[in-house]
Amino acid sequence: MKQIAMRLEILMKPFSFLVIMVAMAACGQKSTETANESIEATSLDSIKAIAHDAYIYGFPLVDNYRVEYDYYVDNSNKEFKAPWNQIANIARVFTSADKAVQTANSDTPYSWLGYDLRNEPLVFSLSEIEEGRYYSVQFIDSYTYNFAYLGSRTTGNKAGTYMLVGPNWKDEPVDGIDKVIKSETEIGVIVYRTQLFNPADIDKVKAIQANYKVQPLSSYLGKPPVASAAAVEWMKPLTPDEQKASLEFFNVMNFVLNFVQQFRLKNH
Repeated sequence: MKQIAMRLEILMKPFSFLVIMVAMAACGQKSTETANESIEATSLDSIKAIAHDAYIYGFPLVDNYRVEYDYYVDNSNKEFKAPWNQIANIARVFTSADKAVQTANSDTPYSWLGYDLRNEPLVFSLSEIEEGRYYSVQFIDSYTYNFAYLGSRTTGNKAGTYMLVGPNWKDEPVDGIDKVIKSETEIGVIVYRTQLFNPADIDKVKAIQANYKVQPLSSYLGKPPVASAAAVEWMKPLTPDEQKASLEFFNVMNFVLNFVQQFRLKNH
């Protein structure tokens, strides 16, 4: 048990800010120094409890990153869709062979986009779609929180232009934007669903998907691209089975938290 505690301590050092927050909440301490002293005196049971809470908090981040890595980073993976900030239209019905995400719909061919807002906002252009055909654009942040929807049930089937901004956006007005959508995390996933009525309808679905457009704000405004953010060395994710038991879970969690503004480490 002592070895487990030591391994936890080593792995969770980069993650110490959350451990400190948990300890402060549990002990009623207000200063970081006092919280650190409290952590040093923490019993093994308390360490296990903190790790338990951290695991529950971090599981959505770690599992979502696994999918993002397969879809937008690892172009050798059979599940790869497209690089960040590029739409991948999949004009077919998903089957059980599509395993990165479970239980995909069979009557709404998908378009996928992994967003990275570290450089600048993204502008989404949606063309008018005939009434009676369902479509949706689902915005999912790193926590797997569905923070916005566009489409038939929310914004209707008329054309529209929308801007997705990151946590650092300063609310600067942009002409021609129908709605500004804010993500609390710098990376995340956007899922388009376009209704397919029957097999003969697939060409209409392809035409609709071809009109889905996304571009950086600078491109939308006709300006030069902004300077690129620092290159990211994307960490290899864990498998679903490894996520259940490996202490490497906390390192992956710590990596993903670098894209969550309030938790970004000073040395990143």
